[in-house]
Amino acid sequence: MTEPSRNVELKAHDPDPGRTLQRALAAGAQDHGLLRQRDTYFAVARGRLKLREEQPGGATLIAYERPDEGAERVSSYRLAPVADPEPLCDALAAAGGVAAVVVKRRHLLLWETVRIHLDDVRGLGSFVELEAVAEPGSDLSRERAQLAHLRAVLDIGDAALREGSYSDALMASAAVGEADPELVALARAAAGRAYAPYSGFPVGAALRTVDGRRYAGANVENAAYPQGQCAETSAIGALIAAGHRRITEAAVIGDGEAACVPCGGCRQRLRELMPLDATVHLLAAGGAHETATLGELLPHSFGPEYLP
Repeated sequence: MTEPSRNVELKAHDPDPGRTLQRALAAGAQDHGLLRQRDTYFAVARGRLKLREEQPGGATLIAYERPDEGAERVSSYRLAPVADPEPLCDALAAAGGVAAVVVKRRHLLLWETVRIHLDDVRGLGSFVELEAVAEPGSDLSRERAQLAHLRAVLDIGDAALREGSYSDALMASAAVGEADPELVALARAAAGRAYAPYSGFPVGAALRTVDGRRYAGANVENAAYPQGQCAETSAIGALIAAGHRRITEAAVIGDGEAACVPCGGCRQRLRELMPLDATVHLLAAGGAHETATLGELLPHSFGPEYLP
């Protein structure tokens, strides 16, 4: 792991990324292209710890501390390259749990010693981040001046500034019952591929694991009616086949006006792998959306913990 490094940085909502890009290039920033990043944040007692998987590039474990302020702030961080990220992610998730998974597309530009990030964050929207990399022993006056200059050039006003991290914003959204947009999109796409020639009622389901990965399935009907299977069952099978055993969120969408609810059998199947306080989003192709916990859908339930 590297020695501690420091940035002076800020984050802001960006209503017009195209305009921001043009202004940055006009100011002399160098375009370093597009990156796709997946940041898995782990629950820790101090600071933040995330595993970044980047394409193109590799994986890096990043430990950092930074005050949560809606203005420029100083971040202290350490980096550790990771050759094989999957087993490390599984071990850290098992040890402390996953707090959030942030998926984003990042347009990277460099201006002097400042990294300019134009971020499209799944589930949150568009942002601009400025990170002025501090030299060892710097009093940070140069770095603060760089940020002040770029704020003026890019027209970043106080109202656009955002505190905290992307992970904080995603967890706040989840806390008020907002559905993971990718989860809903996967469920909707699965419903569009359902095989339902007898009922004429296609259903799609999508499940999220503790490390943020998502698996979807559709209902598959059969002329011998008992041999068909529900969308939730298909999604659970895909998740298990990929090596996962824990579900943290589910979305189910049906072809109708009313929100689609899992049948009793699928509620029990979810109960096997999903905590009772986990969220299930009940959706309809017509736009209806309700949210419930698994415990609300399956009260007084029987689970594996009851077996000897």
